[in-house]
Order: sequence, then structure tokens, then C-alpha cells
Amino acid sequence: MPLDVTGRTARLYRMATPDHLCPFGLKSRWLLRRHGYEVEDHPLTTRDETEAFMDDHGVETTPQTFIGGERVGGYEAVQRHLGHMPAQDKETSYTPVLAVFAMAAAMGIAVALVAGIGAAHALQASLAIAMCLLAVQKLRDVESFSTMFLNYDLLARRWVPYGYVYPFAEALAGVLMLGRVLPWLSGPVALFIGTVGAVSVAKAVYVERRELKCACMGGNSNVPLGAVSLTENLVMMGMGLWTLSTLL
Repeated sequence: MPLDVTGRTARLYRMATPDHLCPFGLKSRWLLRRHGYEVEDHPLTTRDETEAFMDDHGVETTPQTFIGGERVGGYEAVQRHLGHMPAQDKETSYTPVLAVFAMAAAMGIAVALVAGIGAAHALQASLAIAMCLLAVQKLRDVESFSTMFLNYDLLARRWVPYGYVYPFAEALAGVLMLGRVLPWLSGPVALFIGTVGAVSVAKAVYVERRELKCACMGGNSNVPLGAVSLTENLVMMGMGLWTLSTLL
């Protein structure tokens, strides 16, 4: 629980040179003030001053916070001291992928309002946008994504380049579906990658009972491989079938 820090004083030493203003120093100062500390702010305005401070106190990084004469440490240590959980300490969460689907739904509704399309096409637009947004997360670092993808995708394990192709295929299918063009291409692509993905996730999670991170949000994501990951792939399968049905 957060401490009662009313009336307490903290000394903060942070790097603030002409060419670098430490963001974690600013975050530390804000968080301390938010919790009622009076902050004695000591900007280190030159590289030499910063190096001298670190040498004097035997530390390797700044910012550094001192409370009650004791060194608390950097920004993450301040977070823990005040009862907050640093980002890297947090458990796996579905929040990132749920945020993508929520934003996609909002954008789909906005498109529907502007274009005057019906509910069915609004849903199709929302799901196509979700595919595009998820593809962007993967395309930010394809190398990292492909590495995480290899942990569970059955096709990528047999043919490694598939891990590099997948984000582009997802983006292509999403854009074409959003524009409602070339359904003969977008439909099979979405159906194929969605089916392979669904089988891979089902095997890894529900058959082998492995605890893995999902590559759906790109490499180094904190999203667990599970029901939401399976749902994403089932949605792509459904979108593929829906798109193909328009050709009949």
C-alpha cells in the first residue's frame, strides 16, 4: 500500500544536461510530489557533474532518490517504495490486445457513421481494422516477432520464413478487406493464416498445456498465449470465410 508521506522530504538527483533531460528523473519528481513529498530537486547539468555524483555514491545510473537519509534508488525503486508496481514486474495481461480490439471497434463505428454503411459492414470494417492494428505491432520489429512466433506456430517451425511473411500477410488481408477489394486474395490469405494460427494455439495451450507469451502484439509482448489469441485467429478465419462468401 502507498505510504503516508505527508510532510516528508525527498532529495532527487537527476540528469538535466543541455543535450539530455532524463525522463525518469521527471517521472520520479512527479511521482514523489503526487504522494505528498516536498522534493529537493538537484539537476545534474553536465556530464562531468553526473559522473562525479555516480562515483561519489557508488551508483551506475541516475536519477537517484534519497528519503530520510537513505538511498531509495532510481525510478523503479521509487515506484516500489510508494507501493506502485513497475511495468516489468507486472504479470502477463490481455490489456494490450483488448485495447487494440476496442480501438478497432470505435474506428469501425466511426467509418460506419461517415460512410452510412449498415451494422454488418461496420463489424467487418472493425475486424479488418483490428487486423491492420495487430499487423502494425508485429511490423514494428519483425525479427523479434518471428522469434517469439517460433515458440508455438506449427508452420513457422517447419518453414522459418513464414514468421517473417506473416505480419505482411495479415496487413495485406486487413487492408484489402477494409477497402473491400480483391476478395479472391484477402479471403484465402486470412483463412489460411487464421487456420494455421488457431491450430497452433490450440495445440500449444490446450493440448500441450504450455505457458507461453503470444506474438500477436509483436515481439517482447506481455500477452499470454490463450483464449484471446485463439479468438484472434478464429476471427481471421471467420473474416476469410465471410469475404469468400461474397464471391458466391
